[in-house]
Amino acid sequence: MESKILLPIILSFTICAALCPIIIPFLRRLKFGQPIREDGPREHLKKSGTPAMGGIIFLISIVITSLFWISEYQDSIPVLFVTLGFGFIGFLDDYIKVVLKNQKGLLPKQKMFGQVLVSVVFAVYLFQFSKGGREVILPFTGGICWDMGKLWLPAYFFIVLGTVNGANFTDGLDGLCSSVTLLIAVFFLMVSIGTKAGLTPIAGAVIGSLMGFLLFNVYPARVFMGDTGSLALGGFVVSMAYMLHMPLFLVLVAFIYMIEILSVMIQVMYFKKTGGKRIFKMAPIHHHFELCGWSETRVVAVFSIVTAIFCMVAYLAL
Repeated sequence: MESKILLPIILSFTICAALCPIIIPFLRRLKFGQPIREDGPREHLKKSGTPAMGGIIFLISIVITSLFWISEYQDSIPVLFVTLGFGFIGFLDDYIKVVLKNQKGLLPKQKMFGQVLVSVVFAVYLFQFSKGGREVILPFTGGICWDMGKLWLPAYFFIVLGTVNGANFTDGLDGLCSSVTLLIAVFFLMVSIGTKAGLTPIAGAVIGSLMGFLLFNVYPARVFMGDTGSLALGGFVVSMAYMLHMPLFLVLVAFIYMIEILSVMIQVMYFKKTGGKRIFKMAPIHHHFELCGWSETRVVAVFSIVTAIFCMVAYLAL
């Protein structure tokens, strides 16, 4: 059992850490550089040209590692599908922005269509093949399940799209989305081990891959994951939650995702309502803290600590 927990982590870490020095210079030669917002913190302007679309690297590592155990752990297949599905949408968006030099990327309706399509396919799987169907575990009840009935479907789309886009907004500082999602993946690994859910190899693959990627993504980052990586990680987190019947636990474990997307929504609504005033100095909220004087590394450290604490609380809530 230990080998099926530790080996995916070690293997995926090795693959990702080995691929980064090969692929990063290749992305740089192709001039796949990350465009930087001119209205953002001035310190970020020096990051212009840092290779983006680095999420491809850890996705390759996740896929290769998962294939070694996929015949025995077939519950990993839907998680892998959702991860790669959202990652592909992010790849298209990155390609248009970075390669075609169109800052708008995919049109909002195009991106939404793709996200809804992946979500629908996963929902069909959950209804047809997943045990428990519409049942979700209620936090702090000792494992009591609640059949959501007709509420399940609207809640499903709200949670899936909110989580995926929350992960996307979290990817704004060196190592932030990687660090936060790494801790969430550790939480799901622990739950999978405890429940014998058969998801340990893919959780381990994500953990190891992000560890390897972080070697090159921490401040000062040599590569960014881009939407390719952030949307894929959001897909991984939300699909793991649903496979374990734990979507309500995302309020805790994905708390950072939640406050990131809420800060953007609040900022936009407040801006429109007040005729141009802002409630935050900048959104998503990690930029607000930067403009308040926090260093980039401090924001990442604090957000990671908050995630670790909430993951521990969520584990106690099982």
